[in-house]
Amino acid sequence: MPPGTPNPAVIGFMNKIITVFINPIIFFLVGLAVLYFLWGLFMFVKNQDSEDAQTEGKSHMVWGVIGVFIMFAVYGILDIIANTASSVGR
Repeated sequence: MPPGTPNPAVIGFMNKIITVFINPIIFFLVGLAVLYFLWGLFMFVKNQDSEDAQTEGKSHMVWGVIGVFIMFAVYGILDIIANTASSVGR
């Protein structure tokens, strides 16, 4: 195999790890972030009379959105890495 040519076994192994382990973890964490956001929304709506509870609800919503953004960014970065690794040497 010439230098710079990717080993198909390594590429297949990387794709299998991403598909079997990393993607389910990312989707699980996205689900948790969405639930965290919804919990914050519920707290915000439920406690209209309490300024402290509304502030806490807003905080949960912001961190939920940030968590979803981070997880999708990680998913995109992994996709870029996988595509780059599979196209090396073409």
